[in-house]
Amino acid sequence: MALSGGALYQLEEETEADWWEVEALYDLCFSPGRTALSSYRLRDGVPTVAALCLTLRADGVLAAAIRYWPIEVGGEDALLLGPIAVHPTHQGEGLGGLLINESLTEARRLGWERVLLVGDLPYYSRFGFEKLSHVIMPPPTNPDRVLGFALKAGAWDHVGGPVSKVTAA
Repeated sequence: MALSGGALYQLEEETEADWWEVEALYDLCFSPGRTALSSYRLRDGVPTVAALCLTLRADGVLAAAIRYWPIEVGGEDALLLGPIAVHPTHQGEGLGGLLINESLTEARRLGWERVLLVGDLPYYSRFGFEKLSHVIMPPPTNPDRVLGFALKAGAWDHVGGPVSKVTAA
């Protein structure tokens, strides 16, 4: 696919071979202490939802990536979106929005009902995310940054409480 700027973009599901390259992109885009955040404790030892973890390459070079993880909110299944990162040389090209829209469409197709993330409401509200005042992320998460998106109408209406890590069955 071609987007603005003339580069040829390739959108694919992240593979095991991509893992460290994606981690390097996250290291570049986020603070060195990113893995100490509470959202990482929810991911530790839990496999990603592979079908929703996407990479976007510009002329073969990793330009952006998004990952999703299974979580529970008050005992109900949900997706934890993140991290999502766009290489600094490609920021402002709409790649983050493309990854969010594509992955949310696929999540809905796969039967997921709700998505949670920790982020900036002014950015994520354009995709339909709203503040979830009834959802409690592990500390020290700022409650104003706990956002949700309903993939199915009313999916967040009666779901709330603590966010917890999915344990292996």
